Amino acid sequence: MIPLIVLALVFFALWLTGPGIPYFSDWQHALRAALGVMFLLTASAHWGKRRPDLMRMVPAVFGNSGMWVTLTGIAEILVAIGLQVPRAALVAATSAAVMLICVFPANMKAARERLTIGGRPVPALGTRLAIQIVFLAALAAAAWPR
Repeated sequence: MIPLIVLALVFFALWLTGPGIPYFSDWQHALRAALGVMFLLTASAHWGKRRPDLMRMVPAVFGNSGMWVTLTGIAEILVAIGLQVPRAALVAATSAAVMLICVFPANMKAARERLTIGGRPVPALGTRLAIQIVFLAALAAAAWPR
């Protein structure tokens, strides 16, 4: 839930700075930057005290949970950077969408087993699905060619 709140707050804060920083008066630029901040936030959990929580989320069928947590963390950093480069934004957004779809089984496991991240319970499956849909829509909107 925190990544969704960060995405919304950063988007509106940047978009509202548009008169002072013309780059962000374009909602698509503000959204790309907000998604970048959100992905950097989520990536930070992959190496800190929340890492064991993320590792517990990885379904056993995928094997080495530490490797998957590290790889998705690196992917989130690359996505955050790629979204800021206009020529790379569509590829970064598409890659992020694929990644979000691929990691959804981990979110399903976490919801079913009522796991926690940093001591906070993960959202219920329906809530998590709704959040994922918002993230996917934001990625599409941020990178859709105009």
